[in-house]
Amino acid sequence: MENLKEKTAKGLMWGAINNGTMQVLNLLIGIIVLRQLTPDDTGLVGMLAIFTAIAGNLQSSGFSTALINEKQPTAQQYNSVFWFNILMGGLLYVLLFMSAPLIAWFFHQPRLTDLSRFLFLSFFISSFGISTNAYMVKNMMNREITIINLTALVISGSTAIVMALNDMAYWSLAWQQVVNSAILILGRFYYVKWKPSLRFTFDYIRQTFSFSMKILVTMIVNTVNQNLLTVIFGRLFRDARVVGNFFQAYKWDSMAFQTVGGMVGQVAQPVLVSVREEKEREQQVFRKMLRFTAFLSFPALFGLALVAREFILCTIGYEWIECIPLLQILCISGAFMPIYTLYQNLVISHGRSDINMWLNIGQIVMQLCIILLFYRQGITIMVIAYSVFNILWLGAWMPSAKRIIGLRFLNVLKDIVPFMFCGALVMVATYFATIAISNIYLLLVVRVLIAAALYYGIMRLLNVVILRECMQFILKKK
Repeated sequence: MENLKEKTAKGLMWGAINNGTMQVLNLLIGIIVLRQLTPDDTGLVGMLAIFTAIAGNLQSSGFSTALINEKQPTAQQYNSVFWFNILMGGLLYVLLFMSAPLIAWFFHQPRLTDLSRFLFLSFFISSFGISTNAYMVKNMMNREITIINLTALVISGSTAIVMALNDMAYWSLAWQQVVNSAILILGRFYYVKWKPSLRFTFDYIRQTFSFSMKILVTMIVNTVNQNLLTVIFGRLFRDARVVGNFFQAYKWDSMAFQTVGGMVGQVAQPVLVSVREEKEREQQVFRKMLRFTAFLSFPALFGLALVAREFILCTIGYEWIECIPLLQILCISGAFMPIYTLYQNLVISHGRSDINMWLNIGQIVMQLCIILLFYRQGITIMVIAYSVFNILWLGAWMPSAKRIIGLRFLNVLKDIVPFMFCGALVMVATYFATIAISNIYLLLVVRVLIAAALYYGIMRLLNVVILRECMQFILKKK
């Protein structure tokens, strides 16, 4: 039997493989597809992102999170959530299908009517796999999750590439999402032992309704948060190119911080649930996750900000040059995003979905105020204000962590600030060490290598425990 430390380490390893490989493949696929598309094409799909995401939140309704939060969920509980999700998914698809002309009118884009009706199929298909995904996360089937995700990405990405090369424009991106959803469902049913049956009741839905509805509200708030600027730009500027540039910047930033956040988030809730009766141990586990997150997040996101210009120009071309400063700004706040994931998992593991909900609602309300204050100053100023606020709002989570596990603000600073300063110092040193290189391809490679070597060297010199434990685990597996 594996102990908690071994299970967590293995989960993080597979999470790293899953998220790291996924982002690399996403990068390669994105480069090939985006070279065939224009900012206008991606802007159209970006305008629909918020509708698809919110619909996905509604069909799940937070009940999958409730399943993961159970000590030992039963087959009947999984079954109840499965059929509820399908019912919700079907109803929502019909509603959105009928609303497609209104969506097209809102964005002043007639092409969105047919595009949205097809693209929304992806979330209806996904409703068949929410319970099975909860089963896999709860049982920490991270190896199987990795295999399924990679298979779905390869097949859907290949579909998008073929369609883009055949001048299918924005339809290639829509087909990619629909095919990806379908492959994920098939893979989950292949690996999960539990199978749905027609014998079910909605008793579990009623029992967990309050908890799950707070999760649902939080999901919607987060979705609005993640897509708010895209919607506002689409409405205010009426320019798909502006939306496309922001959408690309946000996409690359999200891919980077989700690589770290997804790796940790894949194991955080199950692990924290297993130790929530032991307050002192839970604090130790949480702080170790916090240090591990900071250890990876700050160099990764600060590094992307450093090479943003070379990265964009070398991959998707000069047509996207306007998104570079937006990407650099977003990367600074993006370094803090995986830490949000940890705090959210902490409060949810204690059944405090209300804290999670209200803090996220407060965040979106404040963001709306900031956007209304700064949008007339232009896209760059608005994104700066938006990013600064996202960093500062992390402080709003600190009192909850102190009440739940006794975690003090000073301890949080001790855990994350050293990695933040080391990451920033490395990027500044790398910038000045490579400033004379004019070839962008050579500059990209040299900056990545120098930054990685410097950060590793500093961590070794300071004898950082997280690095030592990571190396021991890797060498043990070999």
